[in-house]
Amino acid sequence: MARADKQAAVAEIAESFSGAAGAVLTEYRGLTVKELQDLRRSLGANANYAVVKNTLAKLAAQDAGIEGFDDLLTGPTAIAFINGDVVEAAKGLRDFAKANPALVIKGGVLDGNLLDAGEIAKLADLESREVLLGKLAGAMLASLSQAVYLLNAPIAQAARLAGALEAKAQEDPSILAGGAGAPAAAEDTPAADEAAESTEA
Repeated sequence: MARADKQAAVAEIAESFSGAAGAVLTEYRGLTVKELQDLRRSLGANANYAVVKNTLAKLAAQDAGIEGFDDLLTGPTAIAFINGDVVEAAKGLRDFAKANPALVIKGGVLDGNLLDAGEIAKLADLESREVLLGKLAGAMLASLSQAVYLLNAPIAQAARLAGALEAKAQEDPSILAGGAGAPAAAEDTPAADEAAESTEA
């Protein structure tokens, strides 16, 4: 490869590293051309899957400020540069690797942090962004519903209390005067009669 072509290829790979949300390194030894095409199709717009030369990928990773990639760049290497949902792309690669054991996930990089194959597998086990957003929206809606209920509960209790008081007042109008009813005449009470008798005596 001519020097100018080599520099252009390194610049292109470095740009892919810099522009991607993440990258997953794979070994594709044993995959047919058709299987590679199927893999690219399965990733769709989420990722750009490119076969790269290890020496060029090392230089490109250095240019992009990514360190520690050298150990992953052995054997035939292809990199999935992820442009969309990282979790969805990791799931796509994992599922394809299960169906086609010749594809080996070696590791990757996410937000400048190096990931090993196990961490990529954990990433693939996460729920997609859409599912997480849906759950978040559901939780927020439930919280709002609960807040509305809590705010409405004292108002509803006060309304029930006022209704009960009104019903009671229709039965006994004196309830609104403190609930004591009309005061009994002093002379009608037994205590008053006893007091009057003792005075006469």
